[in-house]
Amino acid sequence: MRNYEIEIQKRVEFIRNVLKNAGAKGVIYGNSGGKDCTLVGVLCKMACENTIGIIMPCGSSQNYTSDKSDAEIVAKQYNIETRIIDLAAVQNEFVKNISVTTKLNNSAIANIAPRLRMTALYAIAASENLIVAGTSNKSERYMGYFTKWGDGACDFNPIGDLTVTEIYEFLRFLKVPNSIIEKAPSGGLFDGQTDEKEMGVSYASIDEFLFSGNANEKDKAIIERFHKTSEHKRKMPIIFE
Repeated sequence: MRNYEIEIQKRVEFIRNVLKNAGAKGVIYGNSGGKDCTLVGVLCKMACENTIGIIMPCGSSQNYTSDKSDAEIVAKQYNIETRIIDLAAVQNEFVKNISVTTKLNNSAIANIAPRLRMTALYAIAASENLIVAGTSNKSERYMGYFTKWGDGACDFNPIGDLTVTEIYEFLRFLKVPNSIIEKAPSGGLFDGQTDEKEMGVSYASIDEFLFSGNANEKDKAIIERFHKTSEHKRKMPIIFE
């Protein structure tokens, strides 16, 4: 287990240096009420008083209930400024207009919400001289389980080196509400959606593979396939030379 007292010091210093180098007045991030954004929000608040969490419900009833409630609980506990932007109507109108030219599949529709959220974050950031904090962890990034130019886009990421296992350890150290730690990881992209169900492998298996290289044959095949096919997400666009 990491020494999370030291981890806090190092990450707070990192965030402050990013802010200073960017000449920014504060930090903005998407607060979905999940484990990753909770840790990001707490660390950013420790580093910068002007930290703003944006709750952006869009398309899933969970966004309006447990996700919103958990996001508000954390924000209140750590005195993080909170704003709510309902993007459901924007998404519906967007899908309606795009559908005139093509039939969108479920994957295409699911990825619209993260991109709308990132558009909202950057619009506010540009208007208020803020920098956008990313909330993707190491396990997700290895699997490519994030939306390219959506939740994968940010100016800096203070938790991108931490596996899901370590995220939970860090949250327990910080004594965040159990509702955050105990609920199934989910992007809340549609009702009933969970990360592990969608990937077909547990974060415990992914993290064991990242720590030791070990996994059962089935899980290893899934992990390696996800990593290989998502390589383009972890790189800048390929430029012809």
